Amino acid sequence: MKFFIDTADLAQIKEANDLGILDGVTTNPSLMAKVGISGEAAVTNHYKTIAELVDGDVSAEVVSTEFNAIVEEGKKLHAIHPNIVVKVPMIKDGIKALKWFSDNGIKTNCTLVFSAGQAILAAKAGATYVSPFIGRIDDANWDGVELIAQIAEIYSVQGYETQILAASIRSSLHIVKCAEAGANVITSPLEPILGLLKHPLTDIGLAKFLEDAKKFK
Repeated sequence: MKFFIDTADLAQIKEANDLGILDGVTTNPSLMAKVGISGEAAVTNHYKTIAELVDGDVSAEVVSTEFNAIVEEGKKLHAIHPNIVVKVPMIKDGIKALKWFSDNGIKTNCTLVFSAGQAILAAKAGATYVSPFIGRIDDANWDGVELIAQIAEIYSVQGYETQILAASIRSSLHIVKCAEAGANVITSPLEPILGLLKHPLTDIGLAKFLEDAKKFK
């Protein structure tokens, strides 16, 4: 399973990349605004900086909702760097745009997916990635991880090549459960990724080892 980080914060991207386990980055306009990036030129430059920092796919989201506008915006994003993946919303014109991008060799990430039906449409349209938002599904009193498992089963049965990118990750446990459910990728803030390092028995064991090591000095 690939690990993407869901942020536009360069320091956090560098920290995750330095761990040696980072495979890519996902971003959106809200994450850009969170780090003070606004305006087309600034956003373009920030995407380029991220893409040059990480050796992997970088999802850059369109803000258009009409087919021709999505395509034109997506072409501009694609031109920024070879690693850029065009992030397209799960709407009718978004599906049409996914097919256009697929036919023209441009990688895509279908975002804001909340059902297996939507995931089927994204795969049929040729999306590179499909992003079910499992944390938001949990917020609505449904099971986001169960949706990951359902999509994984459907894709396996049907032979779809679209990768399942579990998004809206809220905890380290989410990451583990998504791995069990068959996600190809998770995209997460830095904290849940670092949380995978932690276990009280590791801390206790390390403290004991270090204490015993002093006896040999």
